[in-house]
Amino acid sequence: MSSPKIVAIHGSERNHGNTADVLEFVGKVLAARGAELEVVRLGDLRMSPCGPCGDCNSRTVPCALQDDIPKVVEQMASADGILYTAPVHGFGTGALMQAFIERSGVGFMRFDRPLTNKVGGVIVIGRRYSHAEVYNHLVTNVLLNRMVLVGSGFPAIVYGNQPGDVLHDDEGLQMVERMVNRMVDMIHVLREHRELTGRDGLDTELANERDDKWFAARQSPIG
Repeated sequence: MSSPKIVAIHGSERNHGNTADVLEFVGKVLAARGAELEVVRLGDLRMSPCGPCGDCNSRTVPCALQDDIPKVVEQMASADGILYTAPVHGFGTGALMQAFIERSGVGFMRFDRPLTNKVGGVIVIGRRYSHAEVYNHLVTNVLLNRMVLVGSGFPAIVYGNQPGDVLHDDEGLQMVERMVNRMVDMIHVLREHRELTGRDGLDTELANERDDKWFAARQSPIG
């Protein structure tokens, strides 16, 4: 059986800041479990803003804008788990992560939800404010994409401002470690179920939210 693979979305503009430090810590935890971490640094991507076409809610096929997002979606779809890791900026989710959620979710993933039954986790990094709001935002995204959300007891929130500060938040890193280990545990549980039964433990025959029947249902008069 192949090693579990988790793709982490690095949502900070800084490739060598506190978000990177937390993900380096995550990599060590996963390596100790025999699991693999792939980090997607959003700051390195060619990521177009959502365009002026305005047809997102009427399209039945993926977005036509050409950038790096389709490849990242394929990379996520090939993984066992997805880890959204984002800083708090301006009392909210960092702009790169928000742009990625819009481009990947609205432009590509909502047609067939390729992350269905992937194991999902969320880590938030910031100074001292709005952590819970950003955490809830990312958790909603995980659930919207039909992933299996794994927690850690307390949320995996790590406090820090200056470079390196997060490495001194022992409690925050403990929550990250617990969550990451539980992600690996859940990946193994789901794999074992598939091997024993030959099927997914959770429903995967879910309707395409953007097919013709979905639109017809939305447009039908209420009687």
